Amino acid sequence: MKKVPKSEQLSQKEPETAIVQEKQEEKPEHTPVLTERGTGKKKIPGHIIINQDEDKNAKWYVVHTTSGHEVRVAETLRQRIETMGYEKRVFELLVPTQDRVVIRSGKKATIKEKIFPGYLLVKMIMDDPTWLAIRTTPGITGFVGAGRTPTPLSSDEVGNIQKFVSTPAKRFKTKFSKSEAVKITDGPFADFLGTIDEIDEEKGKVKVLVSIFGRETPVELDLLQITKV
Repeated sequence: MKKVPKSEQLSQKEPETAIVQEKQEEKPEHTPVLTERGTGKKKIPGHIIINQDEDKNAKWYVVHTTSGHEVRVAETLRQRIETMGYEKRVFELLVPTQDRVVIRSGKKATIKEKIFPGYLLVKMIMDDPTWLAIRTTPGITGFVGAGRTPTPLSSDEVGNIQKFVSTPAKRFKTKFSKSEAVKITDGPFADFLGTIDEIDEEKGKVKVLVSIFGRETPVELDLLQITKV
């Protein structure tokens, strides 16, 4: 095995269960397979299944990629693996994402938000040829590992990621902030100006302080009913 340059440690605030760098004790059962989101090589952007066969020697590893280009790097890696004939040793590529509801131009939209920006998961059999093929792929800067050796994810880590990816996010992602001045665009208070007092991203609701008859009154609104001043 070639020596791997020391990689910086993975740091991720969301989800709370981050990828652990310390090598865990290997378990006899097979590593869980992250294939719940569809079948076929390019069923979902960022999730590429190269080979659906099971192999007890295959493990999930994490590599650093150019941030913002994770999906493109995954596709480049797929092409490289197939060109070099390593389909029987590299099985899956995954950029973990979660659906997130956002407000755009006064409308709700669902986007796929990356859980670990700047990282790509690879299910593979680690050996010199596969390490070199992946490490030298454009856009990949190295493997995540403890010390000088790439560290495979434990079964628990893979399970946590799988659970998080398959659970739809309920939170709204907004650009509003507390105490911000806004204009109400819909409802009985349309065209009123107010100040945001509370934001409930889970429900997509907001409380706005509106001056009514000379008194500041809290009004609960949907996030779609306000706009920035």
